[in-house]
Order: sequence, then structure tokens, then C-alpha cells
Amino acid sequence: MRSVLVTGGAGFIGSHLVETLLARDVEVLCLDNFFTGSKENVLPFVGHPHFELIRHDVVEPILLEVDQIYHLACPASPIHYQNNPIKTLKTSVLGTLNMLGLAKRVKARILLASTSEVYGDPELHPQPETYFGNVNPVGPRACYDEGKRAAETLMVGYRDYNGVNVAIARIFNTYGPRMLPNDGRVVSNFICQALRGEDLTIYGTGSQTRSFCYVSDLVDGLVRLMESSESGPVNLGNPHEVTVEELAHMVLRMIPETKSGLAYRPLPMDDPTRRRPDISRARNLLGWGPTVPLETGLEATVVYFRKQLGSQRGA
Repeated sequence: MRSVLVTGGAGFIGSHLVETLLARDVEVLCLDNFFTGSKENVLPFVGHPHFELIRHDVVEPILLEVDQIYHLACPASPIHYQNNPIKTLKTSVLGTLNMLGLAKRVKARILLASTSEVYGDPELHPQPETYFGNVNPVGPRACYDEGKRAAETLMVGYRDYNGVNVAIARIFNTYGPRMLPNDGRVVSNFICQALRGEDLTIYGTGSQTRSFCYVSDLVDGLVRLMESSESGPVNLGNPHEVTVEELAHMVLRMIPETKSGLAYRPLPMDDPTRRRPDISRARNLLGWGPTVPLETGLEATVVYFRKQLGSQRGA
């Protein structure tokens, strides 16, 4: 039976990936230090004959025997990755270095969960993989942006110098159940604020755009990339672009009982004004494209947060 390691497997995306892999009848080793991951996310898999949970920080080396490595470990929301910027950078650089060393030793294929943040505040729209980005190396987001850029460099170096079988996925905004309510991302922020009856916080004018990919679509893209022979980088995201203000109104319509309004705040430094993936490469090479409409995915996410916050009617 094939053995698959998922670092960051107790996180938002990681736990959905673990669930998908277990359904494909492979042995899954879930590795997490629970900095932003949650045991609650993986509790349903505990006791599964093909699931193993390992508490470990990827900054430290680990010896395992696996066939594939999905390397997702790294805090991905600004609130969390700015909490300890040095730790974030070490996770991206040393963590990726350790996982590449493991992949080299056991001859495993390794997939890096990189990010659209490597494009920074893009001057090219939409963003293709050939775009080098517009990143501030000394700004508040640099620990994450530059950490992932360095991680991609390590992946390519190990591929070209050591012959390691690598894949790089550049993940754009992803949302869905198991997001953390306090992660500061716009979807979880808006839904939790609306359920609590608080005003929805919009930074800037709300005219900045984002493209939101539902987590099941994203996981499908990751698996397709892993199972392909492509090394990437490959953009994975939903090219359907909406303004932050439009998203706020969609959320308010889905939570009709809320008394929430909109509250505008100054735009944070280096916050991207536009973000939309060019997914031509994913369509052509992987036959992949998102299928879940934003409204459908948001409704499922609202249901999840209602349960999490105990905000159901009559609760």
C-alpha cells in the first residue's frame, strides 16, 4: 500500500486532503505541530486503520519511509504568520529543506504548497506562473511571501541538482469548513462577524478584488498535480473575481437575521489590490478547473461556522 505524508495535515486544507487520501485507500501519515492546526480537524480519522498522527515541527528533521510528501506545513494567514515572522520564515525554509532531504533519501515525490503571495501586489493581471511578482522583501508580509519564494527555489534546486521528483502548487485564496474563526482571512472574518452581529470589517474601499476557491476544488487540484509528472509551478485557484465589498453583501444575504453593517478601516501595508489566477496551465496539464460556485461554497461555510459558534437559531 502506498504511504503518503501530509505535513500540516491537521490544518484547514491539510485535513481535507487527508480525508480525500484516506478515501483513496492509501496509508496517510499526518504530521503537525498544532500551531495553527487543530486536533478537532483530524479526530474523525483517529482509529482509521490507514491513518497515523505524528506531532512534530518540520523545522526539525524526521526519518520516515513514504512514497509521496504533500508539504503544507506553514501558517498561512497574516495574523498567524506575522505573530512570529522568524518562525514563519524558518518553517518555510528549514521545513522545506528537511522535507526535500527526506524525499531525496527515500526517493519520494514531494509537492510544495506554495502561494499566490509569491506574486506580491501584482502589476500583471491575472497572474500567470511566468510572472515574477512584486514583493516587498522588508514589508510585514515578507516573512511569508519571501519564505515561500525561497521554498520554491529550494524545490527547483533539489530537482535540478539532486534529481528529486518535485511539484510546486501556487495556491490562491481558499475557503470552506475547518477554517479557523480567528485567522483574519476575509471569508471567515465576514461570516463570523455576521453571525455575531458585528459590523463586517472592510479594509480600504472594498474595491480590491479576490478570487475564492472552495477547498474541495483545491484538494482535487493538489492530488491531480501530485499524480502527474509536472513539476510546476502550477496556479490552483478560482479565476472568478469579486470585490471584497461584493463578498460582504453576499455574506449578509446568507445570514438574514444579522444586524451587521459594514465598517471601513485603513488598508494594511502591502495588501494586494487585485488577485486572480491564470489557470491555463492547470487546465491544460492537469485537466483541472474549479466546479463549486462561490454561493454554494459560502453556504456550506456558513453552516460550518454556525455550528462552531453555536449561532444557530434557537441555540
